[in-house]
Amino acid sequence: MSTCTTASRDLDEPLAGTAATARTWLLLEQPGPWGPNALTSSHLDPDLGRALEAAADGTGVRIALIRRPGRHADCGTPALRQLYAAHTVPGKVWLHSATTAEPERLLDLDFTALGLGDPHTFDASLQGRPHTGDPLALVCTNGRRDRCCALLGRPLAAELTASGVDGVWEVTHLGGHRFSPTLLVLPFGYAYGRAQAPHVKEVLHGVREGRVVVEGCRGSSAWERPAQAAELAVRTSAREYAADALTVVRTDGAAPRWEVTVAHTDGRLWRVLVAQGASLPPRPESCGSGLGSPARMDVVSVRELHAAVVADPAHC
Repeated sequence: MSTCTTASRDLDEPLAGTAATARTWLLLEQPGPWGPNALTSSHLDPDLGRALEAAADGTGVRIALIRRPGRHADCGTPALRQLYAAHTVPGKVWLHSATTAEPERLLDLDFTALGLGDPHTFDASLQGRPHTGDPLALVCTNGRRDRCCALLGRPLAAELTASGVDGVWEVTHLGGHRFSPTLLVLPFGYAYGRAQAPHVKEVLHGVREGRVVVEGCRGSSAWERPAQAAELAVRTSAREYAADALTVVRTDGAAPRWEVTVAHTDGRLWRVLVAQGASLPPRPESCGSGLGSPARMDVVSVRELHAAVVADPAHC
């Protein structure tokens, strides 16, 4: 059976620069079935879902529903729901957790502050606290968005859970169905595609040690797509895998060509030229859709700079 995932894999479509963008993730447990737009097509009150979408719009916060791996029996409204909030910008990374019986309390949050990396509103409104457990492994399993997410994502989540990996959740949507199984790891916010259980365990081991595994990585959700590709290219070129070592300090240009400046905490700087191309030959971007040529982020060059260069307006 041909699927969008099969076509993408067979055509060796690159993964870098394809992650969903969110400086801050807000995750709400919602068991049971999910529809294509889960916030408004699940057992969550659709009016609440629409209000949450409106509250998060333009703030840098992305809201997703999560559920524990396994059968998704229609058991009604849960008495207590797990909540997580995570900020993914290097230097300000955090992951906090809470529980609530009243999901409408999420509307009390200051979404602008959350998007800027301030956890106080989450802690004050929901009695949140820093998460002290294992990193979160969020596997997209929403088959109503794309059948590949269910066919490939649900078995991955089940396998990880059965093998004793803690922190595994199913999540509603991470984008890039054709890269299924897709995975987001928090707190650092790096996304992965075509994930397999042994690789996921390696990724989670790296997170616990403060490292980023670049193999199979789609990019950090903290950055827009050109910057995602640029940061991964610098990691590979400099062999720098410490999660907090690199940050994107500026992106100049517009599609189809950008210059991205990446900084190291030790003062080193790189300028990365990224060009937008079209993935050819045409392929389905999701199951059931027609053929298309999805945009890809191609790194043209990676050049290390002296610190003074980026400060010179003539070079910006």
